[in-house]
Amino acid sequence: MTTHSNNDSNDDRNTPSPDRPADTTDSNDSAGSPAGGDAARKKRRRGSRGGRNRSRSGRPGAGGQGDANRPSNDNEVELPERAREGRPDAAAGADAVVRRPQIGDTRPAPPAPNTSVTMPGGARAGGGKSKRTSGASGGGASGGSRSGGEGDGRRRRRGGRGRGSGEVRPSDTDVIERRRGQERDGRPIGRYFMCVQVRPNLTQVGVLEGRSLLEHYVSRPADDVSQIHGNIYVGRVQNVLPGMEAAFVDIATPKNAVLYRGDVQYDAEDIVDSQPRIENILKAKQLIVCQVTKNPIGVKGARLTQEVSIPGRFVVLIPNSKTYGISKRLPDDERKRLRSVLDRVKPAEHGLIVRTAAEGATEHELHADMTRLVEQWNRIEEKARKASGPTLLYREPPLAVRVIREEFNAEYRGVAIDDRQLFDDVRSYVEDFNPELADRVEYFDPDTEPLPLFEHYRVHEQLHKALDRKVWLPSGGSLIIEHTEALTVIDVNTGRNVGTSNLESTVFQNNLEAAEEIARQLRLRDIGGIIVIDFIDMEIKENRKKVADAFRSALARDKTRTQVFEISELGLVEMTRKRIGEGLLTAFADPCEICHGRGVVVDHDLLA
Repeated sequence: MTTHSNNDSNDDRNTPSPDRPADTTDSNDSAGSPAGGDAARKKRRRGSRGGRNRSRSGRPGAGGQGDANRPSNDNEVELPERAREGRPDAAAGADAVVRRPQIGDTRPAPPAPNTSVTMPGGARAGGGKSKRTSGASGGGASGGSRSGGEGDGRRRRRGGRGRGSGEVRPSDTDVIERRRGQERDGRPIGRYFMCVQVRPNLTQVGVLEGRSLLEHYVSRPADDVSQIHGNIYVGRVQNVLPGMEAAFVDIATPKNAVLYRGDVQYDAEDIVDSQPRIENILKAKQLIVCQVTKNPIGVKGARLTQEVSIPGRFVVLIPNSKTYGISKRLPDDERKRLRSVLDRVKPAEHGLIVRTAAEGATEHELHADMTRLVEQWNRIEEKARKASGPTLLYREPPLAVRVIREEFNAEYRGVAIDDRQLFDDVRSYVEDFNPELADRVEYFDPDTEPLPLFEHYRVHEQLHKALDRKVWLPSGGSLIIEHTEALTVIDVNTGRNVGTSNLESTVFQNNLEAAEEIARQLRLRDIGGIIVIDFIDMEIKENRKKVADAFRSALARDKTRTQVFEISELGLVEMTRKRIGEGLLTAFADPCEICHGRGVVVDHDLLA
């Protein structure tokens, strides 16, 4: 009993504490030979078999006398506490932890599909050697020897053939089948639908998302003067204005077009200065080749550029340029595929921009589209050399063909055209570039149908609402859209929306609805320039941020370039939208002859 008591007290004295270093030697080692003295000064390795938890009942001197008589060593180093039972040491634990990705790490390639068959005994047949991902097994596999399994520890050398013998390219038939789009019960399905209505003096194109009218285009025969966006001309410089850094150019239209300094192209060998002024580049009466980038609006003439571009179905050709780009709306893997294709077929003397419609296009289709555009540019150059004055060199195709070229893809469930001649032209165009979608172009026979095309698809009534200044929201709120000389103002009102819980919640939900509807109205009415939106005031800053994010998300579907700023403390949002035409209202309305567009009539008799 006494011995047992002494052992207990000795264990208590040997327990490490913050005030006393841990004792890791035994009484036998301290009282023995010099070798034992060296061992006493030797530190225990962490995780070794020695330590204070070893059984001392069978050893001489277990009563703790050796520890009491051993002289203290002030230079002794405190050793760490032994790890608890059942846990690995720190080194093994660190090896077992899966390392988190860090900035600068390369992205691992996705694992190849496992096509092998597991045979009895764990061997594999038909799939080659299996590839392990690092960190998937325990710490022993990552830090110890790799002889524990047959091939488990083998790692592929970077750049080896572990992913197969080579990349398999899909055939043109597979690509075309994938681009065909979805069908249900033998009928094509899609998010959008296009209606083309032709009248003797008017052609209209409506794009619907579901049953909601999303975009509307109008073309008249007289638009050879006002709708000339994309046309290429030989123009004669009328005069150069150094103070405006612009030149006015005669392109055989009623109004002279304007060419700004930033849109002028010149040969660096002909100009001495690195940043020449416009009067040093252009001279009066000089003939230049230029393209219209903005239609004439009101009293303003068209805007020109000398960087000519010819759009095709899949690519845009930029003659005599080194420009090279791929649409950012395409996924990364598709962009990589298209880049490899264009490296083989791109003409050396011209630039190219790959359009979003090129997704899934084959190399043959891209090469054919590019060849057609190059031949077209050669014809334009030939006409330009023979021109002696302002002349039209290239005209954009008809409105329906132009919209289909820009928009039509597998997301459209169909195109309905009520004119036989235009139907044949569009069908032939689609068969040349997208034969898998040709069956989605349909002829709407107005002689056999009970209603006109626009009334059949309820486009007519939505157009009437789009021409009104007031737009109702689903919850009872409203929008008021007003046009001024400098900008467009949109006012958001709660109207009949009284909400259910509190004022902040009612205003917030009303503004969210307004954000979605405003983005749709901007596209439908083709409103451009500076736009100011007066949302209802919100007290909570987080709600203002959510409304702004919802507005940007709705505008992301608009292909026209926009720029939106944050909501101010007064609830105002300032934004810009690229302005190309005059908008929907101008296409169907004329200024009032009495008030001249002011909206009021002044009674001058009262001033007499």
